[in-house]
Amino acid sequence: MIITDTHTHLYSEAFDGDRNEVVQKAIDLGIERFFIPAIDSGYTSSMLQLERDFPEHIYLMMGLHPTHVKENYREELKHVEKMLSERKFYAVGEIGIDLYWDKSYVSQQREAFKNQIALAKLHELPIVIHCRDSFDEIFEVLEEEKDEKLYGIFHCFTGTHEQALKAIGYNMKLGIGGVVTFKNGKIDRFLNQIPLEHLVLETDAPYLAPAPFRGKRNEPSYLEHVLNKLSDIYQVPKEEIARITTDNSKKVFGI
Repeated sequence: MIITDTHTHLYSEAFDGDRNEVVQKAIDLGIERFFIPAIDSGYTSSMLQLERDFPEHIYLMMGLHPTHVKENYREELKHVEKMLSERKFYAVGEIGIDLYWDKSYVSQQREAFKNQIALAKLHELPIVIHCRDSFDEIFEVLEEEKDEKLYGIFHCFTGTHEQALKAIGYNMKLGIGGVVTFKNGKIDRFLNQIPLEHLVLETDAPYLAPAPFRGKRNEPSYLEHVLNKLSDIYQVPKEEIARITTDNSKKVFGI
């Protein structure tokens, strides 16, 4: 059983004390593929080091996270553009719009989102979308950008059934992680109406740990709890969930 974590920040400072052990623990459970989203240029060197440490398991993305769109966002976008031109990445992400923490840069976030979608199309890569309190704004941009080159993952999907269908309509897979195990997560109420071919698994580690670890540091090995919950929701063996979602990840990332 090969399991894929399509979204994990293993380079985060939260893992500085035991990173190798965390990765090995996950590999021992069959979680063999880790896709690593970018935040900003300050993390690039630690992402590259992570890839050097686990070359058979780590797949890097490049992008500017919406909460890190600040005064210097144009310089950051140049860094993204430069990195994409210099070496192989597997997606442009995570990118999008976040109106939860700070609304003062919403126009710059939108510009950065559109700019990076253009880069993804140029390099024929998927996008990985971060959306928080911004479904309407995200869908507005996707509507403007939709074409045969637009595809990817709606990371940490927390929307309604209607929003799920809308995201799928823009050629996006839904990233399902710890939220599906939350009592107030809500997506578990309709998820079985969404065919498994539209889902991928993720942790967003070190964030959004599933029950029973909610509020603690998340890690890729906890994907097992997400698998168990999805097995309950869909009434199929977790091995089948792992196989289908890993196949879905291969279709998105091309590997």
